Amino acid sequence: MPAVEINNIKYIKEKNQGISTLLAFALIPLSGFATDIYIPSLPTMAGEMQVSDIQVQLTLSIFLISYGVAQLFIGSVLDSFGRYKIGLYALLIFAAASLIIAITHNIYLIYLMRIIHGLSVGAIVVAKRAYFVDLFSGDQLKHYLSLFSIIWSTGPIIAPFVGGYLQTAFGWESNFYFLAGFALVFALLEFVFSGETLKHFTEFQLKKITGIYINMIKTTSFTLGIVMLGLAYCMVMVYNMTGPFIIEHELHYSPVVAGYSSLVLGFAWMVGGFIGKATINKPFFKRLMINSILQVVFVILMMISINFISNLRSLIFFAFIIHIGAGFTFNNYFTFCLSKFPKNAGIAGGLTGGITYVIVSFLSYAIVNLIPAKDELNLSHSYLVMIILSVLVMFLIMKTKKEEEV
Repeated sequence: MPAVEINNIKYIKEKNQGISTLLAFALIPLSGFATDIYIPSLPTMAGEMQVSDIQVQLTLSIFLISYGVAQLFIGSVLDSFGRYKIGLYALLIFAAASLIIAITHNIYLIYLMRIIHGLSVGAIVVAKRAYFVDLFSGDQLKHYLSLFSIIWSTGPIIAPFVGGYLQTAFGWESNFYFLAGFALVFALLEFVFSGETLKHFTEFQLKKITGIYINMIKTTSFTLGIVMLGLAYCMVMVYNMTGPFIIEHELHYSPVVAGYSSLVLGFAWMVGGFIGKATINKPFFKRLMINSILQVVFVILMMISINFISNLRSLIFFAFIIHIGAGFTFNNYFTFCLSKFPKNAGIAGGLTGGITYVIVSFLSYAIVNLIPAKDELNLSHSYLVMIILSVLVMFLIMKTKKEEEV
């Protein structure tokens, strides 16, 4: 039997907790895999399906919107009905949707399946975030939470690298066959080694749950922290939506090169996360303000340098530095937001991820429409918009903090 069964609930076995924890960490990057693995294939998908660049970019935005919306409500469901079965079924649904995308060439059916992708990934990832809060506490919990953005960054590092080769060897459809196989393997491992971790089930009362949501949103530091998360990840997503077109159409490189470029920038996000973890005991606002100032400096240097040199190396160099700063910001605020309400971990995790991805989906799509994927200069303008917004929010957070201390 895969887990201890009490009152028809299969609780996790203590001897399997180590393996189950590794599986939980391995599923944290699933949202990144679901977007980044087919990034090098975006131009090819647009050509083969005879749709516009914006139409195929919309598959990313649709996923982000549904992923964000799912997280807004799935936390309360997980707190009431448990993590294990919902996460397991969501993996199977994700696999089925991936297979349908691989088989069809209808952009509108792909949109529908990407909505299902977002909903199922939302359930999986929020369940795994709550897993850690269920089983750990104190410094150990803080340690694990600070690893989340670092572990998540393995998705943007590995996925486009794999996707670039799959695209070149087997076509864009192979990316989604890969996702389906990935989900099925982990569903099997979850069934064998994992189990329920929620000890105290919350009664699903809509009025009570709504009150918890309102209380969280009214906590200004929590809400502004989520805004910072959205702005940080939006920098990555804007590159994901525009970078392959710049590299393959403007600079005339292959999807493999686009995949390698995304891999390098995924590593930048991870570096930012490691720096955030290493400086976790330093003054919070001071280190984040220094980070924002450095981002402003480098995006200005990026804009100036374009007048003298504009090639793949310069594009990746400046994007790399800016993405380190974005990863640093995300790591700090993600740890802060998820540890804010430990008694309602599912709801807090869902609300944090949900609002973050709703912000990212709308803001990134708006920026890509206003500043199209044309060249390095346009990308630098996109970065500048998001960094300026981040600095403004940072000042607002500092002002709010002072008012709370009075």
